[in-house]
Amino acid sequence: MTTRASGRTVGGLRSLSLQAPAVTLLLIWMLIPLGMTLWFSFQRYNLLMPGMEQFAGLENYRYLLTDPALWSAMGTTLVLVGSVLAISVIGGTLLAVLYQQEFFGRGIARVLAISPFFIMPTVSALVWKNMMMHPVNGVLAWFTGLFGLPAIDWFSSYPLLSIIIIVSWQWLPFALLILLTAMQSLDDDQVEAARMDGAGPIAVFFFITLPHLKRAISVVIMIQMIFLLTIFAEIFVTTSGGPGLATTNLAYLIYIRALLEFDVGGASAGGVIAIILANIVAIFLIRMVARNLED
Repeated sequence: MTTRASGRTVGGLRSLSLQAPAVTLLLIWMLIPLGMTLWFSFQRYNLLMPGMEQFAGLENYRYLLTDPALWSAMGTTLVLVGSVLAISVIGGTLLAVLYQQEFFGRGIARVLAISPFFIMPTVSALVWKNMMMHPVNGVLAWFTGLFGLPAIDWFSSYPLLSIIIIVSWQWLPFALLILLTAMQSLDDDQVEAARMDGAGPIAVFFFITLPHLKRAISVVIMIQMIFLLTIFAEIFVTTSGGPGLATTNLAYLIYIRALLEFDVGGASAGGVIAIILANIVAIFLIRMVARNLED
């Protein structure tokens, strides 16, 4: 008994010694930026006023929480994240069911459908801005001209909708990839048995396919929401947060405070608020995924 306990102890210490460097590096990587962000969030620190730094207490947080721009940015963030999630999850589910069927050229079609996810956000935004949504030379302007309709200046008339379309086009393939992979494990015998019992395509989808994809959909929502909370490149390249604050999300508002207004203290306070919001969302999503895995 003593030898076994001693062996377990030695093995545990050896395992901890092997894990310690990676864990230490990870903690340093996380804690130092977080600590500096917290420190600057309590300082009155503007790069345009060197030598005037002083402790501000909760002043930066008080200013942000009473600033209408913050609540506008949070509302824009929620609309943007919710819209992209709805489009990608619903569209990804329908496309996964479609691409699961046998048809000529299915392999090439799958590759083409997934490929937009591997395009960098900046390149994707430039393509949509200059080639698709341009009011003069864009593909959409040419298409509307075929029907005698006037061209639409998307980024002026529908700025937030334009960002939603661009981001959805980029993240829909990710949802398709995960859900299509989950479709591979669907038991064909179960589907055939349901069809022999008289179930139509709609009934098979809602009572067999959709419950089977429940866990995969939860994973898609969790991963996408974490990344969608920090959308920046698409907004920076296309609308620069405008017109006004129409497309300014929380990440872009922090950028404005830090790199356009040089307000390091205010930007750090915004970063802390963003961290709190992201953690609240993460806790909710982790519980949702854990509940689905238990079911």
